[in-house]
Amino acid sequence: MNAPVITALAIGVLALGAPVILAAGLVARRAVSVLAQLLALAATGLLVAAATGNHGSYDLPVLRTTRPGDHVFGVDLPARLATTPTGITIALSVAAVVLAVQVYAGWYLHDDDRQPAFMATVSLFAAAMLLLVAARDLVLILIGWEVMGWCSYLLIGHWSQRAAPRRAAYKAFLVTRLADAAFVIGIVALIAITGTSDIPSAAGCPDTGACAVPDQGALALAMTALVIGILGKSAQIPFQDWLVDAMEGPTPASALIHAATMVAAGTWVLTLLAPLLHAAPAAQWLLAIAVAATMVYAAVTAFLQVDVKRILAWSTISQVAVMLSPLAVAHSAGQGGDAAAGHLFSHAIFKALLFLTVGWLAVLAGSTAARDLDGIGADSTFAKTVWGLGLISLAGVPLSVGGISKEHIIDIASWAEGGGPGLRQGIVTVALLLTVAATAAYATRAYEIVAGRRSGAGPDTRAPAHRPAGPLVKLVLSLLAAATLAGGLVFLLGPLDPGHVNVALLALSVLLIGVGVLIGWYLRPDDTVPPSRAMRLASRGFGADTAYVRGVAVPVLALARLVAFLDREVVETYVSGPGWGAGIAGRLATWGHTRERVATNLVWVLIGLLAIAGVALWG
Repeated sequence: MNAPVITALAIGVLALGAPVILAAGLVARRAVSVLAQLLALAATGLLVAAATGNHGSYDLPVLRTTRPGDHVFGVDLPARLATTPTGITIALSVAAVVLAVQVYAGWYLHDDDRQPAFMATVSLFAAAMLLLVAARDLVLILIGWEVMGWCSYLLIGHWSQRAAPRRAAYKAFLVTRLADAAFVIGIVALIAITGTSDIPSAAGCPDTGACAVPDQGALALAMTALVIGILGKSAQIPFQDWLVDAMEGPTPASALIHAATMVAAGTWVLTLLAPLLHAAPAAQWLLAIAVAATMVYAAVTAFLQVDVKRILAWSTISQVAVMLSPLAVAHSAGQGGDAAAGHLFSHAIFKALLFLTVGWLAVLAGSTAARDLDGIGADSTFAKTVWGLGLISLAGVPLSVGGISKEHIIDIASWAEGGGPGLRQGIVTVALLLTVAATAAYATRAYEIVAGRRSGAGPDTRAPAHRPAGPLVKLVLSLLAAATLAGGLVFLLGPLDPGHVNVALLALSVLLIGVGVLIGWYLRPDDTVPPSRAMRLASRGFGADTAYVRGVAVPVLALARLVAFLDREVVETYVSGPGWGAGIAGRLATWGHTRERVATNLVWVLIGLLAIAGVALWG
C-alpha cells in the first residue's frame, strides 16, 4: 500500500482521537488511559506498515479547492504528503515516544482530574508533529507548526491552578509567538519567491532557475526570517529561557516537548529546506552564530543547575543547537540534512528515557531538586542502569546511538572530508568540541546525583507519595534504555546515514569526554549544602529572564501606556470636539427657555409687548 496514505491515516487516528479521548473522559474516566494508549499504538502500527510500503507522495483531497496542478493567485498549493526512508524513521521515533508518554502518563497522572485533557492534547500534539514530518507543502508545515505551539501552551500550563505553570505557559506562548511572526513571514515570502508551496519544487528552484522571483536577496531575507522563527521554537539564543520555565509542566509533557516534537521540529523543517538554506549564506551565518553560542552556554549552565529536571532542560537547549549545527556549515545541503536528522532520531530516544526516568525518581523523592534526589537510585540496579544508559548516550560515548550521530555532526562541521573548514565551520567545530567536554561533565554530575550517595548516608527509606510504578512503566523505560544501544543499528543497517568515521576526530572526542568526566567527578557542586552564587545565577539563566523583563516587557508596556494615553487624550479629543461644540451650542440655545427661569421669560414677554405698543403708538 502507498506509504503516504498510511501515514495520513496515522495522523488522522491521532487527530480525531483527541476529541474522542475528551468525550470518553466525561463518560468513563478510567477508560481514558487505555483508549489513549490504544490510539497511540494504532498510529505506531500504521507507521510500521508505512515503513514497509511504497514510498511516494499523496495530495490531500480534503484541503483541495482546485485540481492538482492548478494555481491559486499564480501559486501552486498542492497540499502534499510524502514519505522517504529517513522521514518514516523520524515519524516512527515520534510515534514511539508518544506511545511511551501515553503509557507513562497513565501512571503519572493517575489521580489527576484533568488527565483526559492532557492525553487528548498529547494525541493532537503528536498528530501535528507527524503532519509536519510528512508534509511536503509549506502551508501544511505552517499548520502543524502552529498547532504544536498551541498544544505546548496547554501542556505546560496543565497544572493551571498554580501560578508558576500559568506563568511558564504564558511565557512559552509569548516568546514563541514573537519568533513565529518571523516564521510566518518566511513561509509566505518563500511561497511568493518560488511560486509554489510544494517543498521539493521550492527547494530546487534556485538551481533550476524556476523561481517566480529570481532574487538572491529576497531568498536570503526569507530564509533569515525562517531561521529566526526556528530559533524561537528551538529555544536557541536569544529565545532560550522559555524552555527551562516549561519544566513547571508535568514530566510526561516535558518528555514529549523535549524529545521528539516541538523543539526538534525546526530541525526537520530546515532539513527539508536545506537546499534553500545552502543558497542563503546570510541565514547560515545567523544560524551558525546562534547555535555555536547556545550549545556552549547551555551546556555550562546545565552543569550548575540545582534541579535535575532543569539540567535536562538546558541539556535539550544545547543538544538542539548541536542538532542544527550541520545545517549551518555542511559542505552540501544533503550532508547537513542527513547529520541533523540522525541526531534528531538519537535525541528522541535518550532524552525521552532521561525525562521519564527522572519523573519516576522524582515521584519517589517528592521533588526534582538535586538535594532531594541525591542517592535516590543508589540501591536500585534498574534505576542506575536506565539512568546511566541515557546519560551515556547523551554524553556521546562511541557506539551509543547519541555517540554515532554526534560523531557524524563533528565530521560534517569540521569538513574533514571536504578540504578543511572555513571561518563559519571553524567556529561551529570549536563550539562542538567544547560542548562534548561540557556535556560529559554535566552527565557525570547527573549520574552521581542519582546513583551516588552522600557520605555517611544509609539506605534510602523515603516512602513514595505516589502509587509505585507498574510493570508497564518499567517496560517503557527498559525499551528506551535498550534503544540507546540498539538504535545504532538504524544507522548501520537502516536508512539513517552514520557518516564517515574519522579516527583523529573520534580519538579527540573520546579524550574530551574523558576530560568532561573528570570535571564532572571532581569539580561537581556539593548538593548537600546551599548553592553557590554561580549556581544561583545559573538557575536564573544568568539573568536572561530579567533581561526579557527589562529589555522587552518594560518597553512594550511603556509603549502600550503611551499609545493608550495618546488615544485617550489626543485622538479622542479631536473625535469628541464636534460633539462637545454641539452640546455647548445646544445648552446656550436652551438657556433662555428652561423652566427654572420663569421670571426671565416674563421679562422678555413684557419687553416684547412694550415694543409692539411703542411701534403702534409711534405709527
